Amino acid sequence: MSLTESQPAAATLPDLVDPAFWARPREERVALFEELRRLPHPAFIRQSMPGVPWVSGYHALVKYADIAEASRRPQDFSSKGATTIVGLPPELDEYYGSMINMDNPEHSRLRRIVSRSFGRNTVPEFEAVATRTARRIIRELVARGPGDFIRPVAAEMPIAVLADMMGIPEEDHEFLFERSNTIVGPLDPDYVPNPADAERVVVEASRELGDYIARLRDERLAHPRNDLITKLVQVQSDGEQLTRQELVSFFILLVIAGMETTRNAISHALVLLTEHPEQKQLLLSDFEAHAKSAVEEILRVSTPINWMRRIAARDCELNGHRFRRGDRLFLFYWSGNRDESVFPDPYRFDITRGANPHVTFGAVGPHVCLGAHLARLEITVLYRELLAALPGIHAVGRPRRLKSSFVEGLKGLDCAF
Repeated sequence: MSLTESQPAAATLPDLVDPAFWARPREERVALFEELRRLPHPAFIRQSMPGVPWVSGYHALVKYADIAEASRRPQDFSSKGATTIVGLPPELDEYYGSMINMDNPEHSRLRRIVSRSFGRNTVPEFEAVATRTARRIIRELVARGPGDFIRPVAAEMPIAVLADMMGIPEEDHEFLFERSNTIVGPLDPDYVPNPADAERVVVEASRELGDYIARLRDERLAHPRNDLITKLVQVQSDGEQLTRQELVSFFILLVIAGMETTRNAISHALVLLTEHPEQKQLLLSDFEAHAKSAVEEILRVSTPINWMRRIAARDCELNGHRFRRGDRLFLFYWSGNRDESVFPDPYRFDITRGANPHVTFGAVGPHVCLGAHLARLEITVLYRELLAALPGIHAVGRPRRLKSSFVEGLKGLDCAF
């Protein structure tokens, strides 16, 4: 059914934050978001959630301009609970009270402390670690031969780089991988077979990650090292210091948001380069000339995080539409990255695309991803080394998508070379 300006969109629309919607054929999702972008104002999506009677629905922000405007106005649109559909159970507050789910002044304070260890002055050290890691991954891939691309390559790259920077031993990489899978995929039967167990296993995985980093925190306070954890737990020159709970929640943010975003961009990149051999050949012909624009296009098209939530902090207006205090809004990055008014021919994968102001890392405003420059660097370094060593590498078979509405993730992808 086609939507019109006079037709009540809420009566015809599926729940866009239901994993079932994201399991639909891509063509259906594309068509629906196109129609939503043609509406004069954000559509209101009716939503019925068992056990949550106060939830009636939400406003879907699908246009680039609306997403950007809401992102730059934290005083009007609160980020509390940004990564959840309705909010967290109390037992998870300790683990997910991180910057991404905060407003000022707490947000600016934490970002100020953490940014000292993730600023652009860390790029040379980070690039050296990323290059060393990528070369090891490729050596092991060649020795192992064709097969799984996700765990040994796409996931191992961000896990190993983060672990190296934080002083986490290699034998703990699998622990990080498994807990991350559980937290981002609690509705996927491959990770949590019984849906009734979803909340319990997420709480357990979060607690295990929290206990792990808390133990490392105590060790670094007693015996400092030259690593990122030590820098994060030390008292800063201005007297500020991360508390135990703040370090725990930031570590989980790094594991989930940082590692998952990079992992899925790397995975989707192989699929995109396989499906568009002319673009791959162009990249191979002069990697350094095309690397920057290629990575931005990979990030735009893959959009590893589909949405973020906001709540109207007060009665306000956004691009001619009124919101009331307490209204729930979802910012659909996947749709914003395909807005025809910003990206000409948005469904074309073009590594030479010029201006590419995608919203993959959160558009504009105070919540732009703190580690975006490091994620870009990891993707660039891995593909620089990978295509130089294995120019014939390509995806084989059908990728297996994670059952999720939040993460545009691949849980299965094979490669050959």
